This record gives sequence, structure tokens and C-alpha cells, in this order.
Amino acid sequence: MRKIICNTSPLQYLHQAGRLDLLRALAGNVTVPQGVIAELDAGRRLGLDLPKPETLPWVRVETPLALAALPLARDLGEGESQVLALALEHGPDVVVILDDMLARQMAKTLRVAHVGTLGILVQAKAAGLIPSLAPILNQLDALGFRLAAKTRQAVLELAGE
Repeated sequence: MRKIICNTSPLQYLHQAGRLDLLRALAGNVTVPQGVIAELDAGRRLGLDLPKPETLPWVRVETPLALAALPLARDLGEGESQVLALALEHGPDVVVILDDMLARQMAKTLRVAHVGTLGILVQAKAAGLIPSLAPILNQLDALGFRLAAKTRQAVLELAGE
């Protein structure tokens, strides 16, 4: 099984939609960098409903050895930078879970396999873990997850809905 390294927003939105269990079911164990923990802590201090991944038995918290491998990633957040740095440290058998467009572009440039929250949901539907994707997309929309109508339609088609 490939090593899974997850950024902040997929954890946030899956938790807020009550679907964090899907990540565990699909990935088994998940690695989360310390920078993601810090971002989630900061959000909880602001009163947001966010998970505490470090308390979950299936999550491993790890800090990258160095961020020097990402000299062009100045506009990435701490969590995104650390997710990509860990991916580079662990080699080609890694998948990162990122939603941010710039972070996904950087992953592509670095040849790091990546998926986003929507990809996790499509995989969950294909695995029979959820009966329908549309209600979850509605929840995500209500939570402020940015999803263009065209993207929503494409995701629903991928899920066979």
C-alpha cells in the first residue's frame, strides 16, 4: 500500500462533513506533517470545528527533515510545504492529499502523485463506502468548500451519478 500524506483542508472538510472515516477506510494509515497539526490547532483556537489528527490511532505525525527541496514554493502554506517535502523524502511510493491549486501544481511539477478531497470521495463511492456523492457535495458546499458547478458535474459523472 502506498504511503498517504494529508494536508489540512482534506482533514478539515472530511471531518466537518462527518466523513473522516472514509480516509481511514481507503488509506489505512495516514501521515500528517507537524505543519498541518499547527494549522489545525490555529483554526481550533479561532473556534472552528477541526479534527485533532494526532489523537487518532491511524494517523502518524511526522516532521520533514528539510524544506530546502522546495525553493520555488514560496506561496505555499506551512502544511502544504511540509506535505510535499515529506513526499520527496519518502520517494515515489507516496500519494499526497491536497486541495489547493498551487500545491497540486507543485506536486505535479515534482512528479508526486496527488488527489484531493473530491478524489477521496469518488474513491469512496467506487469502493461502496458511500451510497451517493451528491449529498456530501451539498454538505461541502454549505461548509464553504470551493467547487465550481462544472467541477461538481464532472465529479458526479466520475462517480456514476
